[in-house]
Amino acid sequence: MKIIGIIPARMAASRFPGKPLHPILGRPMVEHVYERARMFPRWDALLFATCDREIEEYCQSRGYPVVMTADTHTRALDRVAEAAEKCGVALTGDDLVLNVQGDEPMMHPDMIAATARPMEEHAHIHGTMLAMHIVDEEQFRNPDALKIVHDLSGRVLYTSRAPVPYCKPGAFSPDLKVQRIYGIFGFRWHFLKLFTSLSPSPLELNEACDSNRLYDYGFHQYIAPYPHRPSFSVDSPADIGRVEAHMEADPLWGTY
Repeated sequence: MKIIGIIPARMAASRFPGKPLHPILGRPMVEHVYERARMFPRWDALLFATCDREIEEYCQSRGYPVVMTADTHTRALDRVAEAAEKCGVALTGDDLVLNVQGDEPMMHPDMIAATARPMEEHAHIHGTMLAMHIVDEEQFRNPDALKIVHDLSGRVLYTSRAPVPYCKPGAFSPDLKVQRIYGIFGFRWHFLKLFTSLSPSPLELNEACDSNRLYDYGFHQYIAPYPHRPSFSVDSPADIGRVEAHMEADPLWGTY
């Protein structure tokens, strides 16, 4: 079973234009993502997918593999699927394609291993998302944190920017065992191609979350459970300071 990783990145983020190349502790954000992702030892390929020449030129300057994609994609998974077709690795249906989001500069390589593990261990699982526990109410109510609703087997039913499951303001407790999407998604190659064959769906558009397209059409991913770790995504310029403050204490900082 091959495993390839694709990091989608584009300059035209609506709330943070130029985000992929914005410096964090003196290095472009996507450099942190790539250098951390490459620590996962089992890649058959790891590359960027972009429609922007600035990102392509940066990757080439660093020797990072990069594939140019169409500039018409509005969802990261559609860009990832196009790049997988062009990555130079001959993929079969059950090979794994992992989407490693380009705005997760505090990612750890064991998160990638956790995302792949359910598909490696269970033939009936065709797609996964890394699910990290939420331990504070601020993040629970933050619309940038996509919450996961799943059944008892770990099959994802819905993802939402709303604080779900319901709890009264001020009553949040880690005992709720709420989980959020952390930006790593895994797909068997045939399942990713199925995703791109489906038209954008109402729940996907309402929540601005790719995965809801699958659930609208009756397909499912499974959670890849991961314990809470102080690790912050970059959704807006306001997140940079918090990431920098925590990254300096991160055990991977200074190793790349």
